[in-house]
Amino acid sequence: MLDVYPLLTITIFLITIFIMIWNPWKINETIPTAIGASLFLLLGIVPLTSILEIFNIVSGASVTILSTIVMSIVLESVGFFRWVAFNLVNRAKGSGVKLFVYVNLLCYLMTMFFNNDGSVLITTPILIKTVNLLNLKPHQKIPFLLSGATIATASSAPIAISNIANLIALKIVGLDINGYVAMMFIPSMIGILVIATLLFLYFKKDIPKRLPNIELDMTNYDNPHSLPHPLSGRPGQIHVDWGMFKICLGVIVIVRGSYFLLTPFGIPIEWIAIIGALVLIGIRWYRNRAGIMDVIKKTPWHILLFAFSMYILVYGLQNIGLTSYLVGFLEGIVQSSRLHAVFIMGGLLTLLSNVFNNLPSVMIGTLTLTKMNLDPHTLQIAYLANILGSDIGSLLTPIGTLATLLWMFILKENHILMSWKKYIKVTIVVIPIGLFISLISLYFWTNWLF
Repeated sequence: MLDVYPLLTITIFLITIFIMIWNPWKINETIPTAIGASLFLLLGIVPLTSILEIFNIVSGASVTILSTIVMSIVLESVGFFRWVAFNLVNRAKGSGVKLFVYVNLLCYLMTMFFNNDGSVLITTPILIKTVNLLNLKPHQKIPFLLSGATIATASSAPIAISNIANLIALKIVGLDINGYVAMMFIPSMIGILVIATLLFLYFKKDIPKRLPNIELDMTNYDNPHSLPHPLSGRPGQIHVDWGMFKICLGVIVIVRGSYFLLTPFGIPIEWIAIIGALVLIGIRWYRNRAGIMDVIKKTPWHILLFAFSMYILVYGLQNIGLTSYLVGFLEGIVQSSRLHAVFIMGGLLTLLSNVFNNLPSVMIGTLTLTKMNLDPHTLQIAYLANILGSDIGSLLTPIGTLATLLWMFILKENHILMSWKKYIKVTIVVIPIGLFISLISLYFWTNWLF
């Protein structure tokens, strides 16, 4: 049966990815992936007996990401992001360079505390409010907006829990999150710092030297539902429920720390995330009698179906021999040395991500690696190179990551022009250098560890 369907399988996959990326009908990306996955199941390209296995692979990562987004929704409800938008300007003290540094630091920390897609969804509106508050010219807005989105997405590489693709693939190669961080944090951070520096040098002439000073008038609000719009009231005024704000940050720090402290004892990461989200919702209800309707409405519950459907599509490609072809073509080179493994897999994932999007690409790359008969250390290092390609190399074009596509959509909704040409003009200079330095750092760092 599988011999009859290769062309049909590839056609369904390509149409699904095309609709998901280009979205001509403005539909949720889950719809085309769910339809494509359903066709794979109906046609027998992926047997129904594989459904439970696939669900077990993707469910933990999806639930973890959903729980993290729930925590960000609770933080938003107490005025945190409104406060950040004004405080960014106030902390810069009139310096455009300082604001650039703070913007990149904010986007990095948001990804560390939440995840890459959530970070882009949270920080992009904040940055748009910030640059609009300063009345910057169009060309002066781009350095802050593009750099922020790039750093937010690249920052999903240092720790596995910041990206759903990282979490799903992690399980396949036998790494836990502590092992991932030990091998990946330093190399990826070097790459991120290089990218941030290159972005600054590229945009230096467009970053305004002086900014208007805006003082904060921070008012405490006990009821999060009474918080006004962030730009309402007199200029510089912002309302925050400071008591709940401090509790939220404390709980989030404890939850993030628990990922690393408790998972070595066999406690699933998704359980920790769910408990953290429920604790925040419970505390908010106890303090402010705030219900959960805002959480229910704003949480993207479709993520679980999206990840499940995407993995079915990748399984279908594997079943018609794509991974076997890649194994036959690359196995000898990858096995020959760890340096080859790092650069071949990092380059392959960069290419696939910028053609197909990074989520299916990292799954294809990881499944390919598991069939190459690599020793455990080489397998894990090559997998980490996959991640660098899918998290950093994918930033070369807007279709490389869902986060970048979301970012461009938000800009368009706010009447900020960002063409493919303008985007690639920046990334073609910055990303290849950042990726190369990340990959070579991974090679030397893991050689030192092992």
